[in-house]
Amino acid sequence: MNDPQASFDLFVIGGGINGVGIANDAAGRGIKVGLCEMNDLGSATSSGSSKLIHGGLRYLEYLEFRLVKEALKEREILIKKAPHLVTPLRFILPYQPGIRPAWLIKAGLYLYDHLSKLVTLKESEAITFDENSPLYSKYQKGFEYSDAFADDARLVITNAIQARDNGAVIMVRHKCIATRRYSSFWEVELLNIDTKQIKTIRTKVLINASGPWVSQFLDQQVQLHHQKNITLVQGSHIITKRLHSGDEAFILQNDDLRIIFVIPYLDDYSLIGTTDKIFTGDPSKAEITEEEIGYLLNAVNKYFKDSISAQNIISSYSAIRPLMEEEENNPQAITRDYSFELDQHNSMAPLLSIFGGKLTTYRKLAEAALTQLNNQFPNMAANWTQHTALPGAEYSSLEQLKTDLSKAYPWLSDSLIRRYIQNYGSLSWTVLQPAKSADDMGINFGFELYQIEVDYLIHHEWARTAEDILKRRTKLYLKLDKPAVINLENYINAATRKIIQ
Repeated sequence: MNDPQASFDLFVIGGGINGVGIANDAAGRGIKVGLCEMNDLGSATSSGSSKLIHGGLRYLEYLEFRLVKEALKEREILIKKAPHLVTPLRFILPYQPGIRPAWLIKAGLYLYDHLSKLVTLKESEAITFDENSPLYSKYQKGFEYSDAFADDARLVITNAIQARDNGAVIMVRHKCIATRRYSSFWEVELLNIDTKQIKTIRTKVLINASGPWVSQFLDQQVQLHHQKNITLVQGSHIITKRLHSGDEAFILQNDDLRIIFVIPYLDDYSLIGTTDKIFTGDPSKAEITEEEIGYLLNAVNKYFKDSISAQNIISSYSAIRPLMEEEENNPQAITRDYSFELDQHNSMAPLLSIFGGKLTTYRKLAEAALTQLNNQFPNMAANWTQHTALPGAEYSSLEQLKTDLSKAYPWLSDSLIRRYIQNYGSLSWTVLQPAKSADDMGINFGFELYQIEVDYLIHHEWARTAEDILKRRTKLYLKLDKPAVINLENYINAATRKIIQ
């Protein structure tokens, strides 16, 4: 145990948004923090969301007023903390007689506007559709309201960068395979997925933020019975060609009272989802089903003139959400709220398990988790994340950042500068710092994915595979063909060989 990285005050199992958020918050308070993730950061539920930072308009139907109010407040905080990653988005809700009465929708939107103070976003309003609407002519009226769009995976990674800057040790591709509990500390065995080597760390407090695996971790790695009832719910999305030219998203009501989002995505696409389907099995094996595909296609084709079929699907993804069970036969009614279970039985070293949660409330969840640990860390610093920007948000305006980058790197195309700003914000300077000319950008793996960016992602953002880079850090998996992906994978394998050893 002479390795200084093998002893921690607090160690987090799970590199999703909740685990990384807790690690970041704790590190910023002066706590010595470590975190392990068995795959890539944000590789499960946290990159399989609808990419929204929202209060959850439909949660009002289930009287989740506290959750909605908290989420609405967090929405404004996150827009301010990371405006390159979290951006305002207007939503259009076509009125469909016979599903929800207009008065109920108006009342819900009034609450949505006023449960928390609107600062950045505009209030809701009634609207009328004209002949330019992408919807069938029978949809003549509707409502428009505000929420926000987010790059979910980059939100995870940016929190991890800030945690590392505050002294946290982030270990990707390290799986917790066993734990041993003592009165004042835990011993945790970690398997390096790449080298197959096992190392042991010690920590005063262990955090179980393993998402869909939260119960499995307690059962297998800790061998501890827990009180929470968790239901695993699969949410699936499809990506198609762009279904409408406007900047607004659509929220579509179904006869079963569920709602489907149609969100403009990466200029050329529409992101359509999500489903709610009870899931059993290994969360890492989740895949969209034919039933889910049909459900999403039918929902869209009920409203949009430009109908789509399975042949129009460019990509799809599924993720498993661990939700606290309330109504097992109605997945959409299961709460998206979060809770904790702090176990320090017989004065043994504490274990804090995280149940539930959603992308929007990760920061507040992290604060609440550390409040649970006040007795363990009585001298930790006060709350700090609400008013502190995330890395990449250090600029006066996005337009000024674009101008400055264009002047400093005149060989970059406008489209590439835009993508860099959306992904990295002011961290674009770090990505591009080695470049003194166009030649310094290195290999172009396709669609302006240059070697200089790949090297940055490997050395500064824990990327280890082509999937890490293409799916979670750049979204260029929708563009690159198979030979380009293989070429990129070969380069990454050579570049990471020394790192993983």
